[in-house]
This record gives sequence, structure tokens and C-alpha cells, in this order.
Amino acid sequence: MRAAQNERLTRIGAETPCGKLLRHYWQPIALVAEFDPLLDPRMGVRPIKAVRALGEDFVLFRDASGVYSLMDRACPHRGADLAFARWEPAENGGGIRCPFHGWQFAANGQCIQTPGEPTGSKLCDGIKQRSYPVVEKSGILFAWLGEKEPSAFPALDCFAAPETHTFAFKGLLHCNWLQALEVGIDPAHASFLHRYFEDEDLTQSYGKQFRGASADSDWPMTRVLREFPNPEIRIETTEFGMRLFALRRLSETQMHVRVTNQVFPQAFVIPLSADITITQWHMPVDDAHTYWYAIFTGFGAPLDSAAMREQRLKLYSLPDYIPRVGKHNDYGFDPLEQRTKTFTGMGEDINVHDQWAVESPGEIADRTREHLGTTDKGIIAYRRQLSHAIDTV
Repeated sequence: MRAAQNERLTRIGAETPCGKLLRHYWQPIALVAEFDPLLDPRMGVRPIKAVRALGEDFVLFRDASGVYSLMDRACPHRGADLAFARWEPAENGGGIRCPFHGWQFAANGQCIQTPGEPTGSKLCDGIKQRSYPVVEKSGILFAWLGEKEPSAFPALDCFAAPETHTFAFKGLLHCNWLQALEVGIDPAHASFLHRYFEDEDLTQSYGKQFRGASADSDWPMTRVLREFPNPEIRIETTEFGMRLFALRRLSETQMHVRVTNQVFPQAFVIPLSADITITQWHMPVDDAHTYWYAIFTGFGAPLDSAAMREQRLKLYSLPDYIPRVGKHNDYGFDPLEQRTKTFTGMGEDINVHDQWAVESPGEIADRTREHLGTTDKGIIAYRRQLSHAIDTV
């Protein structure tokens, strides 16, 4: 890939080709759980937080009536930071108030008070802070950050499922969004990056990817990946993006099939277990940071959300969902473990393995130095799809 092509596919500022494309899609901007006072006590007093997405700064809040609002972060008066705004109760008109001069804004961005102005002033009538449509879906707040009218919201399984059957979480990555996404559409890597030398008790596999058995077998997925590391990969173009098949022939009569659905532009759907899927988005914070957002969807029994959150909070710190393990502590690397337990030597949680894989090439991977092979056919197909979509916009 030429350097100019790499820039074109990775940079996401408002005036960049890729940035313009991504603003044609709903973007995940926060978890509903980020406003839960039990997880962040500050939210019980003041449900306001700063949000950075697609290289821009916003303020997100829940007003007194329970409506979520997303606005530009700089006050339209003199540019003060509305992430430090005062939250106003309903009896005061609701919304937020800038601490600089007391200007107050309703949830739709309309200025409703400019208290320093003379009595009878109509100044506020003509002032409206730019606000953005926000919808709540299965534990995630999605925003429309583009100039045009929002498109219809995608009717994915994770949004159709009842609340009892979904669980949402997120995590920060110190890298560009594209390399974060590409690990998910690379079916071959799981046999190496996520290889375990011993299989775990299947009764202890709840909430852990690759630790359970596949749908029609008692073989642990760890064994399938370890013993059959060379899958045949097939690609099918779909109306939502593409579908990737990883085929592993276990015997003359058995073929193991693992399906990855790539939902254009930034999401994929993969199996967590025989009856739970992961729908995961990769939202660019800026060119060098990405939040992955995931909705776990159960197709059988209700999910144990408390247990799944507890599992993941061992690796992520609140309130910003920052990894506890990363480049700063060598991803927990242990050379003895690498020889005896896991292929990476970086612990047993696959999120750490993926984090290392996407962060170690640098903030923006230099794709001019790549040597792609047959197993990269999904990544090649996606990059062509992305480039074509940018052309279309």
C-alpha cells in the first residue's frame, strides 16, 4: 500500500475522506452504564461527561427528564469548556449551565438563559449550541455526527434482543481504528494469538471467548484452534458488508465452520460461544486512539450481566475503561508462560492478546511495509470496500 492510501483509509478528521465517510453512520459514543451512580458515584450528582469522537470534542449529559443530549463542547459565548458545566434540575429549567457567565442550554442545544444581559434581552433566542441526535440501544448510546439527516438505525440481532439478553462493555486502545477493526476480520490469527496449550474445564467457560465448545461438538474451541491452525478462508459479499468463513476439516466427515459477519464500516459479529454472539464496533476517538464497543447477545438463557462485567473489570478501570495491562507494563508478558501455557505469554484474556496485536505496530500502522498473504484475503477485501465507499462519498 502506498503511504497516501494509508493516510486516506485511516485519518478521520471532519475534512478527511474517511472522516466524511464515517459521519454517514451512527457512532457509539458511550455506555449507558457510564451514567450509573453505582459504577461512577459522580453521576448521581451530575450526569455530565466529556466525550471525544472522530477527533472532535463533545459534552454528553442526561437532563432532568432523563433525555440524553450531545453537544459541541465549547460554549458558543466565549468558548469555555462545557464539560465543566453545572447540571440544572427541572425547577431551574433543566439542561446545563456554563460556569463562565451562566448561559443555560436545554437538551436540544437551545440557549434559554443569558443572565448577564439586560432585563428583556432576546439574545438567547438566536443562540443554539450545535447538538446531535442520540439514541439508546442495548446499553450503548449512539450519536449521529454527520451533517445530513440520520439514516435508519440498523436492525441487528443485538438491538432486537430483550434487555435481559444483552450486555454492553467497551475498552480503550492506543491505536488507529482501522488496525483495531482488522484484527476482527482476520480469522487465521486465532490459532496462534489465542492459542492455549491446555484446554479449560468447559463448565468454567461462561463469558470467555474461545473457551467453550462449538455448537455441535464437545470439542473445546481451544483444541480446534490449536490442532487445526490452517483454515480455508472464504469471503461472501453481503448487503451489510461481507461474511467470512473459516473452514477447518476435522475429519473426513466433519468440517468446523466459524463465521464472521463484517458490518460496514466499523463493526463485526462473531461467536462468543455456542449461543452468545459479540457485536463489536471500533469508534475512533482520534487518529491514534480507539474505543471498542461490544454488545454480547444471548440466544438462549438471559445473560448474567453482573458476572460478565466483573470478569471484564479485572482488566479495565472505571470510569474511562482504560486497560490495566498494556504497553506500560509489557502486556503482562511472562516468558515462562509463553513456553508452557499460552502462545503469547500475555495471560489468558484474549482482549490483551488483541490489544498487543493492534497496538504494537504503532499508533497508525505503516502498511507500506506489509507483506500480505492468502490468510489476509478478508483484510484486502475490506480495504477495497472501504476505499470504494470513500470514493462514493
